[in-house]
Amino acid sequence: MSHQHTLVIKIGSNVLTQSNGLPDLARMKHLVEQLMTLRKAGKKIVLVSSGAVAFGRQNTPISEKLNPVLKKQIWAATGQIRLINEYQRLFQEQHGQLIAQILVTKEDFRDRKHFLNMKSCVEALLQQDIIPIVNENDTVTITELMFTDNDELASLTAAMINADTLLLLTNVDGIFTGNPENPDSELIETVHASMAEISSFITASKSSFGRGGMLTKFAMAKKSADLGIEVLIANGKTDGVLVDYLNQKLRCTRFEPKRKRQATKKWLAHGSHYYKGEVFINEGAKKSLTSSVIRSLLPIGITKIEGEFLKGDILLVRDENGKQIGLGKAAYSSKAAQEKIGLKNQKPIIHYDYLYLFDHD
Repeated sequence: MSHQHTLVIKIGSNVLTQSNGLPDLARMKHLVEQLMTLRKAGKKIVLVSSGAVAFGRQNTPISEKLNPVLKKQIWAATGQIRLINEYQRLFQEQHGQLIAQILVTKEDFRDRKHFLNMKSCVEALLQQDIIPIVNENDTVTITELMFTDNDELASLTAAMINADTLLLLTNVDGIFTGNPENPDSELIETVHASMAEISSFITASKSSFGRGGMLTKFAMAKKSADLGIEVLIANGKTDGVLVDYLNQKLRCTRFEPKRKRQATKKWLAHGSHYYKGEVFINEGAKKSLTSSVIRSLLPIGITKIEGEFLKGDILLVRDENGKQIGLGKAAYSSKAAQEKIGLKNQKPIIHYDYLYLFDHD
């Protein structure tokens, strides 16, 4: 797929939902037509789509007294069928385009074997010119393992398949210097890799129907750009938004990508919420890891280990002051690691190929 431009496009809840909370079928149809224009232009597309709850809310009346989490699960479970059926009708019946549904949880990204199976499946679908539609499996996800919102899921998906571009469609044109509704606010068209922190411009309010807000989008966009993925935040309610993207006329906020990272390090970069144990290292090990020379983390540089983990689990690396240094894949279990703390001539607990360093790597 390296010769073709691969896009992950996330369509937010506010884009596919009317002000009354019901699905916006006209907007959905318009976006599908544009997605087909991208396909005909040779783009490989993975779609991350919200909207299941809106479809469920439309046809599944539920008592107001029911637990809110259960209510959402019921709406998601019933609405997911109608959402994917509507996509199938629009793509397949009207354009002859095959689609596939992939429902995932955070566990699928945490577990390396699940992750690689999922990656292989998505890449195989793309090779067969089938559009994968990815969504969170809301019915089985418990609160602590939920994605922050579909922006996080889209960011993880883009990293997983080494996408060139991540396009986040929301209900505003991008990130502004103030409240987007304030006429004095200006659109920030480009966020350069070296640009000073701009999150102070962003209001913390969440969207009407989604779980996240612009702060989440900013965090996920910055992380993806740091991994070498171009990120665009644009208004999915604007007619012709994807055609404008294709014609390089899109009004949006673009995050300038840094150099591309190895696929494994892209997986590790999103492991901040997945790690099973913590490894504390001394100053010598910190200087070694953050120098320009490529080095693995050896037991001699470890001062303390917290948590129980197995070989292959993700570990958080901290310095002696507790500052987070990076993330890595454990080469052996916590029990074996505890026995090797401070010893010379030992195999690395984290090999460089499976080590992602924050702001250094």
